[in-house]
Amino acid sequence: MKKNTNTLLVNTGFSAFVMLLLTLFVTGCKEKEKEDEGIPLPVITLEEESASAKTHYLGSVEGVEDVDIRPQVDGILEEIYVDEGDFVEKGQPMFKINQQPYLEDLKNAQANVQLEKAKLRKAKTELDRLQPLIDNEVISDVQQKTAQADYEVAKSSLDRAEAMAANMRIKMEFTTIKAPVSGFVGRFPKSVGNVVKQTDSEPLTVLSNVNDVYVYFSMSESDYLYYERMKKDSTSRRMSSDVKLVLADGSIYDRAGVIDATSGQINRSTGSITLRAKFQNPDTLLRSGNTGKILMEQIYPKAVLIPQGAATSVQDKKFVYTLRQDNTVERKEIEIEGRSGKEYIIKRGSLVPGDRLVISGLDKLTEGVKVKPIQQGRLLSRNDLE
Repeated sequence: MKKNTNTLLVNTGFSAFVMLLLTLFVTGCKEKEKEDEGIPLPVITLEEESASAKTHYLGSVEGVEDVDIRPQVDGILEEIYVDEGDFVEKGQPMFKINQQPYLEDLKNAQANVQLEKAKLRKAKTELDRLQPLIDNEVISDVQQKTAQADYEVAKSSLDRAEAMAANMRIKMEFTTIKAPVSGFVGRFPKSVGNVVKQTDSEPLTVLSNVNDVYVYFSMSESDYLYYERMKKDSTSRRMSSDVKLVLADGSIYDRAGVIDATSGQINRSTGSITLRAKFQNPDTLLRSGNTGKILMEQIYPKAVLIPQGAATSVQDKKFVYTLRQDNTVERKEIEIEGRSGKEYIIKRGSLVPGDRLVISGLDKLTEGVKVKPIQQGRLLSRNDLE
C-alpha cells in the first residue's frame, strides 16, 4: 500500500513538471511571436498638404504724411489754437506769432510804393513835356534819352517797391501758421510767450495724417533675395502678397497690408535693406511712433509635414525613422525647409508622400529594429500589446 502511494506521488510530480514545461514553452512562443511582430509604436503615413511658414520683422509705424510744422518768420509765439492730439483739417489755424513788427514793415513798404508811383508820374510828366520840343528840334535827342531813362528808372523802382510790399504781406500771413495737411497734432515743445525762429532745431509740432500708415522694416540681404525670388508663383512654394502687422500687445491688426516700396540701396554697415508696407487705418488705431512686427507668410501648396518630435538631432543634422516594407526601421537624414506651427516642412526629396514615419518612442529604435505600427498615433490598447 505504501509503495503504491509513493508511485502515485511520483507520477503526480512528473505530471506537474510536464505541465510547467508546457506552460513555459507556450509563454516563450508568445514572447517570441511578440518579438517577431516588433515594438508597438505610433506611425503616420505622410501626405501632401497645404502649409505656411511665417517670418517676423521688427517695424515702426509712420503716417503717410508726417509734416514738421515750423515757423517761417521769427517772433514771439502769441497764441496756440489747437491742443496736442487734436485732429485738424487742412488750412485750419494752429499758431499765431506776434505780427506787430511785420505790420509796421508792411506799412513802410506800402508807403514806398506810393512814393515810387509819384516819382513815376513825375518822370512821365517830364517826358511828355519834352516831346513837343524834341519834335520841333528845339532840344537835342540827348535830353530826350535822359528823360526816357529817368522814366524807366522810376518804373523799375516802383516794381521793386511793389515786390517788397508783397513780400511783407506774405510775412504778415506767415504769422498765422495753418495746417498744411489734415492730421493729428503732436506734442508742443514750446508754449505761448516763447520766441520761435526759423532756425530752431525742433519744430513747433508734427502733424500726422494716419488715414493710411506706413510700416518700415528691415531684412537681411539674403532674406531679401529669397523674398524677391519667392514673390513669383512656384509649383512648390510662393510668397504671400499680403503682410500682417503684429501690434505691441501681441494682437494682429485686423487689416492686411501690402509692401509698396523698397529702399534703393542695401545698408553697407548693417547688410540690411529697408522695405515699406502700407496699411489702411480708418479707425486711426495706429499712430506715428507705434511699433510692431511685420508678419510675412510663405505658402507651400504641396508640402510634406512631420511633427517636430519625430526628428532627432545629431550636431547640426536632423534624422527620422521610417518603416520599410517589412516594418523594420530605416534611419534617414532630412532637410528642413521651414516650420509651420509645431511641424517641420520637409525639403522635397528628403521624404515623399506615402512614407511611413515613427513619431514617438525614438529612444527605443536603432537601424533595422522591427516595429508593430500603430497607425495615426492612436493610443496603445491591451490588444496591441498582446
